[in-house]
Amino acid sequence: MFYHVKELQFNARVSKPDPRFATLLLEQFGGANGELKACMQYFVQAFTAKMPYPDKYDLLMDIATEEISHLEIVGATIQMLVSGINGELKDIAESSQIMGFLENKKEIKDQLIHETVINPQFMVLSGGGPRLTDSQGVPWQGSYVNANGDLTVDLRSDIAAEARAKIVYEHLMQFTDDPLVKETLGFLMTREVAHMQMFEAALETIKPNSPPGIHQSDPRYSNTYFNFSNGQSHRGPWNKGVSPDLKEKWDYIENPVEHVAETNGLIDRKPSGTERTAKSAKEESESLSKIRTKEIKSKTKMENMQWSDYKNGK
Repeated sequence: MFYHVKELQFNARVSKPDPRFATLLLEQFGGANGELKACMQYFVQAFTAKMPYPDKYDLLMDIATEEISHLEIVGATIQMLVSGINGELKDIAESSQIMGFLENKKEIKDQLIHETVINPQFMVLSGGGPRLTDSQGVPWQGSYVNANGDLTVDLRSDIAAEARAKIVYEHLMQFTDDPLVKETLGFLMTREVAHMQMFEAALETIKPNSPPGIHQSDPRYSNTYFNFSNGQSHRGPWNKGVSPDLKEKWDYIENPVEHVAETNGLIDRKPSGTERTAKSAKEESESLSKIRTKEIKSKTKMENMQWSDYKNGK
């Protein structure tokens, strides 16, 4: 159930119209890293979380709903940035001397020509109202949404989504001098950081959560780093010392070509730098499979199903 409150979550304000920046801001309305993508991603992910992880369902639905609020803020800001343009377009439609009108108003002419070159549909189809496209006029599409049905995967996708959206807002700030617009963008950017931390905290409550899924990695290859480049090579915690999750010692393969040949295409390679074995990895997979299956089955009804408990408000 959704309930719309007419006031915006944040008091979005604009000093004066700026159609050029309105076009750029469409990126966060209907773009691949925008607010609609985030809303739909968390909304879709929430369904598979409902039974086994009702607390994560609550989290995902709360943030998905906030993303609708952010979409509303972006749409309102876009509309304010193109204030007056719709009226000018109406005047153009009623004029028999369109080009003469434009030549008499050079600033509007320049703005409209710019919009037509960059994103013609923004003005032609909507009269300057926000549309579900990115800044180049590419329509929003469901393929932007990542939902794998495994929370350890989905939450990592969500952390990355919030990080990308944060960077987009950061870049957008560089293309406007309007302090009021920057204030709105700063709020939206900060909420991306907040959501990122929420998803990180939620992921930490699911143990184990790495590697994602059920099947454990093959110990013959899980800690192997191949030096697949000529020239100066660099060493760091990604190929030197102990791996962060499995706590295995990195096995640095200086010459991958020779190593692949010596191990019959890696098939004959033995585990190195780890106590894990093929047997222990299989046992871990079977054990985790039982844990996850029990979690889901214990909280999922197979008959007389009802999504909401109205008496208890769940």
